[in-house]
Amino acid sequence: MDLLVVGSGFFGLTVAERAAEAGRKVMVIDRRSHIGGNAYSEAEPETGIEVHRYGAHLFHTSNATVWEYVNRFTTFTNYVHRVYTNHNSVVYPMPVNLGTINQFFSAAYSPDEARALVKEQAGEFDVKSAQNFEEKGIALVGRPLFEAFFRDYTAKQWQTDPQKLSGDIISRLPVRYTYDNRYFNDTWEGLPTDGYTAWLERMADHPNIEVKLDVDYFDETQPLNKRDTVGQLPIVYTGPVDRYFDYAEGELGWRTLDFEQEVLNVGDFQGTSVMNYPDLDVPFTRIHEFKHFHPERKEIFESDKTVIMREFSRFANRADEPYYPVNTPADRDGLLAYRELAKGEQGVHFGGRLGTYQYLDMHMAIGSALSMWRNELSGESD
Repeated sequence: MDLLVVGSGFFGLTVAERAAEAGRKVMVIDRRSHIGGNAYSEAEPETGIEVHRYGAHLFHTSNATVWEYVNRFTTFTNYVHRVYTNHNSVVYPMPVNLGTINQFFSAAYSPDEARALVKEQAGEFDVKSAQNFEEKGIALVGRPLFEAFFRDYTAKQWQTDPQKLSGDIISRLPVRYTYDNRYFNDTWEGLPTDGYTAWLERMADHPNIEVKLDVDYFDETQPLNKRDTVGQLPIVYTGPVDRYFDYAEGELGWRTLDFEQEVLNVGDFQGTSVMNYPDLDVPFTRIHEFKHFHPERKEIFESDKTVIMREFSRFANRADEPYYPVNTPADRDGLLAYRELAKGEQGVHFGGRLGTYQYLDMHMAIGSALSMWRNELSGESD
Protein backbone atom coordinates (compact mmCIF):
# COMPACT_ATOMS: atom_id res chain seq x y z
CA MET A 1 0.00 0.00 0.00
CA ASP A 2 1.42 3.36 -1.10
CA LEU A 3 -1.38 5.71 -0.03
CA LEU A 4 -4.21 5.61 2.50
CA VAL A 5 -7.30 7.70 1.78
CA VAL A 6 -9.70 8.22 4.69
CA GLY A 7 -13.15 8.94 3.28
CA SER A 8 -14.66 7.96 -0.06
CA GLY A 9 -16.39 11.16 -1.08
CA PHE A 10 -15.50 13.05 -4.23
CA PHE A 11 -12.30 14.49 -2.77
CA GLY A 12 -10.97 11.17 -1.54
CA LEU A 13 -11.92 9.21 -4.65
CA THR A 14 -10.40 11.82 -6.95
CA VAL A 15 -7.06 11.61 -5.16
CA ALA A 16 -7.29 7.81 -5.09
CA GLU A 17 -8.03 7.58 -8.81
CA ARG A 18 -5.19 9.92 -9.76
CA ALA A 19 -2.74 8.02 -7.55
CA ALA A 20 -3.89 4.66 -8.92
CA GLU A 21 -3.44 5.88 -12.48
CA ALA A 22 0.11 6.89 -11.55
CA GLY A 23 0.83 3.35 -10.39
CA ARG A 24 0.31 3.75 -6.64
CA LYS A 25 -1.43 1.08 -4.60
CA VAL A 26 -4.24 2.89 -2.80
CA MET A 27 -6.40 1.86 0.13
CA VAL A 28 -9.64 3.81 0.62
CA ILE A 29 -11.52 3.40 3.88
CA ASP A 30 -14.88 4.79 4.94
CA ARG A 31 -16.81 4.40 8.17
CA ARG A 32 -20.09 4.28 6.27
CA SER A 33 -21.40 1.15 4.58
CA HIS A 34 -21.25 2.74 1.12
CA ILE A 35 -18.87 4.85 -0.95
CA GLY A 36 -19.49 8.40 -2.09
CA GLY A 37 -19.97 10.34 1.12
CA ASN A 38 -22.97 12.67 1.01
CA ALA A 39 -23.26 12.34 -2.78
CA TYR A 40 -24.43 8.73 -2.47
CA SER A 41 -27.67 7.93 -4.29
CA GLU A 42 -29.81 4.80 -4.45
CA ALA A 43 -33.02 3.55 -6.01
CA GLU A 44 -36.03 3.76 -3.71
CA PRO A 45 -37.21 0.11 -3.74
CA GLU A 46 -40.96 0.68 -4.09
CA THR A 47 -40.80 3.13 -7.00
CA GLY A 48 -37.35 2.72 -8.55
CA ILE A 49 -36.81 6.48 -8.29
CA GLU A 50 -33.22 7.49 -7.64
CA VAL A 51 -32.97 9.24 -4.27
CA HIS A 52 -30.08 11.37 -3.04
CA ARG A 53 -29.86 9.96 0.47
CA TYR A 54 -28.21 13.04 1.97
CA GLY A 55 -30.12 15.77 0.16
CA ALA A 56 -30.11 17.04 -3.40
CA HIS A 57 -26.77 17.12 -5.20
CA LEU A 58 -26.60 19.24 -8.37
CA PHE A 59 -23.47 19.16 -10.47
CA HIS A 60 -22.35 22.41 -12.08
CA THR A 61 -18.97 23.94 -12.93
CA SER A 62 -17.20 26.51 -15.05
CA ASN A 63 -13.84 24.82 -14.51
CA ALA A 64 -12.81 23.22 -17.81
CA THR A 65 -10.25 20.96 -16.11
CA VAL A 66 -12.84 19.60 -13.70
CA TRP A 67 -15.43 19.17 -16.48
CA GLU A 68 -12.98 17.21 -18.63
CA TYR A 69 -12.03 15.04 -15.65
CA VAL A 70 -15.54 14.12 -14.50
CA ASN A 71 -16.59 13.25 -18.05
CA ARG A 72 -14.12 10.37 -17.95
CA PHE A 73 -16.48 8.59 -15.56
CA THR A 74 -19.98 9.70 -16.49
CA THR A 75 -22.06 11.50 -19.06
CA PHE A 76 -24.49 14.17 -17.92
CA THR A 77 -28.13 14.89 -18.62
CA ASN A 78 -29.27 18.33 -19.75
CA TYR A 79 -30.99 18.97 -16.41
CA VAL A 80 -31.14 22.67 -15.47
CA HIS A 81 -31.78 23.36 -11.79
CA ARG A 82 -34.62 25.73 -10.96
CA VAL A 83 -35.82 26.41 -7.43
CA TYR A 84 -39.14 27.78 -6.24
CA THR A 85 -40.18 29.05 -2.83
CA ASN A 86 -43.57 28.80 -1.13
CA HIS A 87 -44.10 32.01 0.87
CA ASN A 88 -47.50 32.60 2.47
CA SER A 89 -48.97 29.90 0.21
CA VAL A 90 -47.81 31.63 -2.97
CA VAL A 91 -45.02 30.13 -5.09
CA TYR A 92 -42.23 32.38 -6.40
CA PRO A 93 -39.18 31.61 -8.56
CA MET A 94 -35.74 31.76 -6.93
CA PRO A 95 -33.16 33.25 -6.86
CA VAL A 96 -34.94 36.59 -6.70
CA ASN A 97 -35.32 37.80 -10.28
CA LEU A 98 -37.50 40.20 -12.22
CA GLY A 99 -40.33 37.66 -12.20
CA THR A 100 -40.10 37.29 -8.41
CA ILE A 101 -40.08 41.06 -7.89
CA ASN A 102 -43.02 41.75 -10.18
CA GLN A 103 -45.05 38.90 -8.71
CA PHE A 104 -44.25 39.91 -5.13
CA PHE A 105 -45.15 43.57 -5.66
CA SER A 106 -48.00 42.86 -8.11
CA ALA A 107 -46.24 45.07 -10.62
CA ALA A 108 -44.77 45.14 -14.11
CA TYR A 109 -41.44 46.85 -13.42
CA SER A 110 -38.81 47.12 -16.10
CA PRO A 111 -35.28 46.04 -15.13
CA ASP A 112 -34.27 49.65 -14.38
CA GLU A 113 -37.42 50.31 -12.37
CA ALA A 114 -36.94 47.14 -10.32
CA ARG A 115 -33.29 48.01 -9.70
CA ALA A 116 -34.27 51.48 -8.51
CA LEU A 117 -36.96 50.04 -6.22
CA VAL A 118 -34.59 47.58 -4.56
CA LYS A 119 -31.93 50.27 -4.17
CA GLU A 120 -34.44 52.54 -2.44
CA GLN A 121 -35.65 49.79 -0.10
CA ALA A 122 -32.07 48.74 0.67
CA GLY A 123 -31.11 52.25 1.80
CA GLU A 124 -32.27 51.54 5.36
CA PHE A 125 -28.81 50.11 6.20
CA ASP A 126 -25.32 50.36 4.73
CA VAL A 127 -23.63 47.10 3.74
CA LYS A 128 -20.26 48.12 5.18
CA SER A 129 -21.59 49.20 8.59
CA ALA A 130 -24.27 46.50 9.00
CA GLN A 131 -24.07 44.98 12.47
CA ASN A 132 -25.61 41.57 11.81
CA PHE A 133 -27.09 39.26 9.20
CA GLU A 134 -30.48 40.98 9.18
CA GLU A 135 -29.08 44.49 8.68
CA LYS A 136 -26.74 43.29 5.95
CA GLY A 137 -29.51 41.36 4.20
CA ILE A 138 -31.76 44.42 4.20
CA ALA A 139 -28.86 46.52 2.90
CA LEU A 140 -28.47 44.09 0.00
CA VAL A 141 -32.08 43.50 -1.12
CA GLY A 142 -34.34 45.75 0.95
CA ARG A 143 -36.59 44.86 3.87
CA PRO A 144 -39.66 43.48 2.01
CA LEU A 145 -37.73 40.90 -0.06
CA PHE A 146 -35.39 40.07 2.82
CA GLU A 147 -38.23 39.40 5.27
CA ALA A 148 -40.20 37.35 2.77
CA PHE A 149 -37.49 35.09 1.37
CA PHE A 150 -34.35 35.21 3.52
CA ARG A 151 -34.95 36.16 7.15
CA ASP A 152 -36.97 33.21 8.40
CA TYR A 153 -35.40 30.71 5.99
CA THR A 154 -32.01 31.61 7.45
CA ALA A 155 -33.39 31.43 10.99
CA LYS A 156 -34.52 27.87 10.30
CA GLN A 157 -31.20 26.93 8.72
CA TRP A 158 -29.16 28.26 11.63
CA GLN A 159 -31.70 27.84 14.47
CA THR A 160 -30.77 31.41 15.39
CA ASP A 161 -32.43 34.83 15.20
CA PRO A 162 -30.89 36.58 12.13
CA GLN A 163 -30.23 39.62 14.32
CA LYS A 164 -27.85 37.43 16.32
CA LEU A 165 -26.07 36.00 13.28
CA SER A 166 -22.94 37.61 11.92
CA GLY A 167 -23.23 39.55 8.67
CA ASP A 168 -20.13 37.63 7.56
CA ILE A 169 -22.39 34.69 6.68
CA ILE A 170 -23.37 36.45 3.45
CA SER A 171 -21.30 38.41 0.98
CA ARG A 172 -24.21 38.90 -1.40
CA LEU A 173 -27.81 37.87 -2.02
CA PRO A 174 -28.41 37.20 -5.70
CA VAL A 175 -30.95 39.44 -7.42
CA ARG A 176 -31.36 39.23 -11.18
CA TYR A 177 -33.05 42.01 -13.10
CA THR A 178 -34.12 39.64 -15.88
CA TYR A 179 -36.58 36.75 -15.96
CA ASP A 180 -33.73 34.21 -15.88
CA ASN A 181 -34.59 31.77 -13.07
CA ARG A 182 -31.80 29.26 -13.57
CA TYR A 183 -30.31 28.59 -10.15
CA PHE A 184 -26.71 28.33 -11.35
CA ASN A 185 -24.74 30.48 -13.77
CA ASP A 186 -22.03 27.96 -14.60
CA THR A 187 -20.88 26.95 -18.07
CA TRP A 188 -21.77 23.27 -17.54
CA GLU A 189 -24.61 21.79 -15.57
CA GLY A 190 -26.38 18.45 -15.41
CA LEU A 191 -26.90 15.27 -13.44
CA PRO A 192 -24.94 12.05 -13.97
CA THR A 193 -26.89 10.00 -16.49
CA ASP A 194 -26.64 6.75 -14.52
CA GLY A 195 -26.72 8.41 -11.10
CA TYR A 196 -24.12 9.46 -8.57
CA THR A 197 -23.34 6.03 -7.18
CA ALA A 198 -22.55 4.61 -10.63
CA TRP A 199 -20.23 7.58 -11.25
CA LEU A 200 -18.47 7.13 -7.90
CA GLU A 201 -18.11 3.38 -8.39
CA ARG A 202 -16.42 3.95 -11.74
CA MET A 203 -13.90 6.25 -10.06
CA ALA A 204 -13.07 3.52 -7.56
CA ASP A 205 -13.02 0.73 -10.17
CA HIS A 206 -9.27 0.48 -10.67
CA PRO A 207 -6.97 -2.49 -10.06
CA ASN A 208 -4.75 -0.32 -7.85
CA ILE A 209 -7.62 0.78 -5.60
CA GLU A 210 -9.01 -1.27 -2.72
CA VAL A 211 -12.03 0.03 -0.81
CA LYS A 212 -12.94 -1.07 2.69
CA LEU A 213 -16.25 0.09 4.15
CA ASP A 214 -17.51 0.15 7.74
CA VAL A 215 -13.98 1.04 8.87
CA ASP A 216 -13.55 3.72 11.55
CA TYR A 217 -10.13 5.36 11.28
CA PHE A 218 -10.16 6.09 15.01
CA ASP A 219 -10.97 2.49 16.04
CA GLU A 220 -7.65 1.10 17.23
CA THR A 221 -8.98 -2.47 17.26
CA GLN A 222 -8.66 -2.52 13.46
CA PRO A 223 -5.30 -2.12 11.68
CA LEU A 224 -6.03 0.89 9.44
CA ASN A 225 -6.21 3.33 12.33
CA LYS A 226 -4.64 6.70 12.97
CA ARG A 227 -2.16 5.55 15.63
CA ASP A 228 -0.71 2.78 13.46
CA THR A 229 -0.65 4.54 10.08
CA VAL A 230 0.47 8.15 10.62
CA GLY A 231 4.13 8.44 9.72
CA GLN A 232 4.15 5.08 7.95
CA LEU A 233 2.83 6.21 4.55
CA PRO A 234 1.14 9.21 2.90
CA ILE A 235 -2.41 9.73 4.16
CA VAL A 236 -5.24 11.84 2.77
CA TYR A 237 -7.75 12.55 5.51
CA THR A 238 -11.19 13.92 4.56
CA GLY A 239 -13.05 13.61 7.85
CA PRO A 240 -13.75 16.45 10.32
CA VAL A 241 -10.48 18.18 11.18
CA ASP A 242 -11.44 18.68 14.85
CA ARG A 243 -12.21 14.96 15.21
CA TYR A 244 -8.78 14.05 13.81
CA PHE A 245 -7.12 15.90 16.69
CA ASP A 246 -9.62 14.58 19.24
CA TYR A 247 -11.02 18.10 19.69
CA ALA A 248 -7.75 19.31 21.26
CA GLU A 249 -8.52 22.91 20.28
CA GLY A 250 -12.24 22.61 20.95
CA GLU A 251 -15.17 21.54 18.81
CA LEU A 252 -15.73 23.45 15.60
CA GLY A 253 -19.31 24.47 14.84
CA TRP A 254 -21.15 22.42 12.24
CA ARG A 255 -24.68 22.34 10.90
CA THR A 256 -26.30 19.04 10.13
CA LEU A 257 -29.40 17.99 8.21
CA ASP A 258 -32.23 15.62 9.06
CA PHE A 259 -34.47 14.10 6.39
CA GLU A 260 -37.97 12.65 6.28
CA GLN A 261 -38.54 10.52 3.21
CA GLU A 262 -42.01 9.50 2.08
CA VAL A 263 -43.54 7.61 -0.83
CA LEU A 264 -46.81 9.24 -1.90
CA ASN A 265 -49.57 7.70 -3.98
CA VAL A 266 -49.70 10.62 -6.40
CA GLY A 267 -48.02 10.98 -9.77
CA ASP A 268 -46.60 14.42 -9.00
CA PHE A 269 -46.50 16.17 -5.63
CA GLN A 270 -45.08 19.63 -6.33
CA GLY A 271 -44.25 19.85 -10.03
CA THR A 272 -40.57 20.64 -9.49
CA SER A 273 -37.45 19.12 -7.96
CA VAL A 274 -36.94 21.53 -5.03
CA MET A 275 -39.44 23.75 -3.24
CA ASN A 276 -38.18 26.04 -0.46
CA TYR A 277 -40.32 26.93 2.55
CA PRO A 278 -39.05 30.22 4.02
CA ASP A 279 -41.83 30.77 6.59
CA LEU A 280 -41.31 30.01 10.28
CA ASP A 281 -44.61 28.17 10.67
CA VAL A 282 -43.22 25.38 8.43
CA PRO A 283 -40.57 23.41 10.36
CA PHE A 284 -38.58 22.16 7.35
CA THR A 285 -36.54 24.28 4.95
CA ARG A 286 -37.37 22.55 1.68
CA ILE A 287 -38.92 19.51 -0.01
CA HIS A 288 -37.14 17.50 -2.70
CA GLU A 289 -39.16 15.50 -5.22
CA PHE A 290 -36.69 13.20 -6.89
CA LYS A 291 -38.51 12.12 -10.05
CA HIS A 292 -38.09 15.68 -11.35
CA PHE A 293 -34.29 15.36 -11.31
CA HIS A 294 -34.48 12.73 -14.06
CA PRO A 295 -37.52 13.38 -16.26
CA GLU A 296 -35.82 11.35 -19.00
CA ARG A 297 -36.42 8.24 -16.85
CA LYS A 298 -40.19 8.70 -16.60
CA GLU A 299 -40.82 5.45 -18.47
CA ILE A 300 -39.12 3.38 -15.73
CA PHE A 301 -40.60 5.18 -12.72
CA GLU A 302 -43.90 4.27 -11.10
CA SER A 303 -46.17 6.82 -12.79
CA ASP A 304 -48.72 6.91 -9.97
CA LYS A 305 -46.23 7.28 -7.10
CA THR A 306 -43.57 9.77 -6.13
CA VAL A 307 -40.83 10.12 -3.50
CA ILE A 308 -40.43 13.30 -1.50
CA MET A 309 -37.89 14.23 1.16
CA ARG A 310 -38.37 16.99 3.71
CA GLU A 311 -35.14 18.62 4.87
CA PHE A 312 -34.56 20.02 8.36
CA SER A 313 -31.49 21.96 9.50
CA ARG A 314 -29.94 22.23 12.97
CA PHE A 315 -26.65 22.52 14.81
CA ALA A 316 -24.68 19.28 14.94
CA ASN A 317 -23.28 17.49 17.95
CA ARG A 318 -20.51 14.88 17.91
CA ALA A 319 -22.91 12.04 17.14
CA ASP A 320 -24.31 13.79 14.06
CA GLU A 321 -23.17 13.85 10.44
CA PRO A 322 -21.54 17.28 9.94
CA TYR A 323 -22.59 19.01 6.70
CA TYR A 324 -21.72 22.70 6.74
CA PRO A 325 -19.19 24.75 8.73
CA VAL A 326 -20.84 27.37 10.95
CA ASN A 327 -17.69 29.48 10.72
CA THR A 328 -18.12 31.92 13.61
CA PRO A 329 -15.12 34.03 14.68
CA ALA A 330 -14.44 31.45 17.42
CA ASP A 331 -14.57 28.69 14.79
CA ARG A 332 -12.07 30.55 12.62
CA ASP A 333 -9.71 30.88 15.60
CA GLY A 334 -10.07 27.17 16.27
CA LEU A 335 -9.41 26.35 12.63
CA LEU A 336 -6.17 28.33 12.68
CA ALA A 337 -5.10 26.35 15.74
CA TYR A 338 -5.91 23.07 14.00
CA ARG A 339 -3.98 24.16 10.91
CA GLU A 340 -0.94 24.66 13.12
CA LEU A 341 -1.38 21.17 14.56
CA ALA A 342 -1.76 19.78 11.03
CA LYS A 343 1.69 21.04 10.11
CA GLY A 344 3.13 18.57 12.62
CA GLU A 345 1.36 15.53 11.18
CA GLN A 346 3.97 13.74 9.09
CA GLY A 347 2.69 12.86 5.62
CA VAL A 348 -0.95 13.67 6.43
CA HIS A 349 -2.88 15.81 3.93
CA PHE A 350 -6.23 17.30 4.97
CA GLY A 351 -8.83 17.75 2.25
CA GLY A 352 -12.49 18.04 1.41
CA ARG A 353 -15.26 20.01 3.08
CA LEU A 354 -14.75 18.43 6.49
CA GLY A 355 -10.97 18.20 6.46
CA THR A 356 -10.52 21.87 5.54
CA TYR A 357 -13.63 23.27 7.31
CA GLN A 358 -14.79 24.98 4.12
CA TYR A 359 -18.03 24.92 2.18
CA LEU A 360 -17.10 23.15 -1.05
CA ASP A 361 -19.49 22.26 -3.85
CA MET A 362 -18.75 18.98 -5.63
CA HIS A 363 -16.84 20.59 -8.47
CA MET A 364 -14.78 22.58 -5.96
CA ALA A 365 -13.92 19.44 -4.00
CA ILE A 366 -12.85 17.67 -7.19
CA GLY A 367 -10.78 20.65 -8.34
CA SER A 368 -9.14 20.90 -4.93
CA ALA A 369 -8.31 17.18 -4.98
CA LEU A 370 -6.76 17.45 -8.44
CA SER A 371 -4.63 20.33 -7.14
CA MET A 372 -3.56 18.36 -4.07
CA TRP A 373 -2.52 15.44 -6.24
CA ARG A 374 -0.62 17.63 -8.64
CA ASN A 375 1.05 19.92 -6.10
CA GLU A 376 1.51 17.79 -2.97
CA LEU A 377 1.22 14.08 -3.65
CA SER A 378 2.35 13.23 -7.18
CA GLY A 379 6.01 13.73 -6.31
CA GLU A 380 5.85 12.17 -2.85
CA SER A 381 7.93 9.05 -2.50
CA ASP A 382 6.12 5.78 -2.11
